[in-house]
Amino acid sequence: MPASNALTETLGSGPANCGGPDLTRGGETKHISTSYAERNNLNVRMHSRRMTRLTNGFSKKLTNHRHAMALHFLYYNFVRIHQTLKMSPAMAAGVSKRLWEMKDVVDMLEAWEATQ
Repeated sequence: MPASNALTETLGSGPANCGGPDLTRGGETKHISTSYAERNNLNVRMHSRRMTRLTNGFSKKLTNHRHAMALHFLYYNFVRIHQTLKMSPAMAAGVSKRLWEMKDVVDMLEAWEATQ
């Protein structure tokens, strides 16, 4: 069997299935847009210099990079008030009932470090 036929049988001839929900069948396709992902990428780049090119703020270790990104998303979703929502995304999603302060983030991290 030629390699191309074996590859076609293994992968199939259609688009790849990424394992996420199939939004094109029965979902609201009007909300599918790359602009949401691109806006998130811009927010990350503007907030964290680690994600921009040619900076001295890059992470030499993957672990440090992961921690920096986790702090960014924690701040973005729990501490920062968003203009359009008039609250944090965590409050809008019902995950948190109040707006967090940076002291809450520090207390949570100290509690986590104590368990390690």
